[in-house]
Amino acid sequence: MVCRVVVLVSGTGTLLQSLLESGAEPGAGFQVVAVGSERADAFGLERAERAGVPSFVVPMLADRAEWDRRLAAAVAQCRPDLIVSAGFMKLVGPAFLARFGGRFINSHPALLPSFPGMHGVRDALAAGVKVSGTTIFMVDEGVDTGHILAQRAVDVLPDDTEATLHERIKVVERELLVQVVNELAKESNV
Repeated sequence: MVCRVVVLVSGTGTLLQSLLESGAEPGAGFQVVAVGSERADAFGLERAERAGVPSFVVPMLADRAEWDRRLAAAVAQCRPDLIVSAGFMKLVGPAFLARFGGRFINSHPALLPSFPGMHGVRDALAAGVKVSGTTIFMVDEGVDTGHILAQRAVDVLPDDTEATLHERIKVVERELLVQVVNELAKESNV
């Protein structure tokens, strides 16, 4: 049995692309069955289309609780075993977590618990750290506070900018995310 994965994206979808490619390999333990976003213009949706993977959009609403319920319903229609936040820049709420808690993972471009939030790379540089990296974690009701599943370090170089460090972190983040999804898929199929 193949683990059914729904991926949520907000932007270009480079993390998604790694999952699409890995999940399409012969003998893969998981398959990306749908891609969702809150933005109709997210390039990740085009990546899904190119891969022949269905996609959906649940636009943000002023009523966050209603948006959260709609997002949970849209994801539930895909019957996922695992949900992956891959550059999805919105926090889910109680309705989503009640339905998918323990099956929803996220990646973050810093070594949590240090530098949570939307600017992990910038904050790490501002703090003058010599090592940053990426974290894959189980999403909970906090901001980047869930149970850590895996981390990988990336050295901060003396001439790093936010863009150069973030790009090097993304390379490692893609590899680590695929590794963790594969491990979780194996566990779900035992």
